[in-house]
Amino acid sequence: MGLDKSLVRAVRNLDEYELRRLVIYASDLLDSAAPSEADGDGDTSASSGATAQGSTEVRVRSQRVRCSKPSCTRCPHGPYWYAYWREGGRARSRYLGKRLPEEYRR
Repeated sequence: MGLDKSLVRAVRNLDEYELRRLVIYASDLLDSAAPSEADGDGDTSASSGATAQGSTEVRVRSQRVRCSKPSCTRCPHGPYWYAYWREGGRARSRYLGKRLPEEYRR
C-alpha cells in the first residue's frame, strides 16, 4: 500500500525543522497506538512503598527527549523510562534508564 502522492509531495517540501516535528508527531502516534515493552515504549503502573496515607501509585512511561544542543541531528533521543508519582500535592518524576527495570514490569 503506497502513500497518497499529494502527501508525499507535501512531506518532501518540508524543511528540516518541520520534518523533525513530523517524525516526533508520528512516533508519538505509534507509541500511543501500540505500546510495546520490548521496544521500550509504553505506559504501565506499579505500586511503590506505603506512605502515611496508604500506597503511592507510580506511573511508569517511556519518553523521547530533546538534548537541546543546537547542532544535534539525532533528536529526539530515547526512548527513556521515567517514573511519575504525587508526593505532598506535587508531581514528582525520576529517570529509570534506557531499559525498564524488572521491579516495574507487570
